[in-house]
Amino acid sequence: QVQLVESGGGLVQPGGSLRLSCAASGSIFRVRVMGWYRQAPGEQRELVADITSDGRTNYVDFVKGRFTISRDNAENTVYLQMNSLKPEDTAVYYCNAYLRTIEAGWYDYWGQGTQVTVSS
Repeated sequence: QVQLVESGGGLVQPGGSLRLSCAASGSIFRVRVMGWYRQAPGEQRELVADITSDGRTNYVDFVKGRFTISRDNAENTVYLQMNSLKPEDTAVYYCNAYLRTIEAGWYDYWGQGTQVTVSS
C-alpha cells in the first residue's frame, strides 16, 4: 500500500508564495519520477513540473522562472516552491509519483490534492 500525502496549500495574495510538500510512504522499492499536476475548475489536469531521481527537472512554460521543484530521495518527498503567484495559478494541486513497490511493478500513484487559491 502506497500513500502520497500533500500539504502546504492555502490562500495567498497575488505576488505571494507558497511551498507544497508531498511525502510518499508504504512498501516502496524505488521512486523514479515525482511531480506536481494541477486542475482548475472545468479544466483538465495538467502537468506543472516533475523531477527524476537523479535531479533532472521539467517545467511547463507558464511556471518557468516562478516555481521550483525539488526532491529528497531519502525521504521520498517532493516539494514545489511557488513564487510570484497569479490568480490563474488557482487550482487543486496533485502530487504524482511513478514508483515500484516491493510487491508489484511500476505504477503511477496520486495524492488527494491540495487547494491553492490566489486572490486579493
